[in-house]
Amino acid sequence: MQRPLLLLLHHHHALARLGTTQSLQPTRISSTHYAKMSSTSTSTPTPTPTPTAAAQPSPSPSPTPASLSATLTEKIEAQHVDIQDMSGGCGQAFQAIIVSRLFEKKNSLARHRLVNSALKTEIAAIHAWTPKCYTPEEWEKRGE
Repeated sequence: MQRPLLLLLHHHHALARLGTTQSLQPTRISSTHYAKMSSTSTSTPTPTPTPTAAAQPSPSPSPTPASLSATLTEKIEAQHVDIQDMSGGCGQAFQAIIVSRLFEKKNSLARHRLVNSALKTEIAAIHAWTPKCYTPEEWEKRGE
């Protein structure tokens, strides 16, 4: 003799199966009936195939201070860029001073977002990135 199985259907799945919004009560059914019900229910979605290694782009080479500086000069019209490799030459930690007129009327967070957006791929390849962002006027006041 089979023992009845207490089945509590998840609210969202139950509503989709029943096509209703009425409240649901726990239902006792036999495991045989549950197996039949499961096999006749809507099909489960097939998983999306994962791309093969050949289809994935090869990782870009580690950024250098020169490549970071060139990208910033081009993308955010930086007037002055000073980038130091703080990792001892392995290219995994950088500290930067960036001067651009595009920083005007932007707070520190907005400036960093602008820089990070310009260096999205490069930042993904490094471990630490510390930018200090200044407008041309702020940079002149610092006297550096």
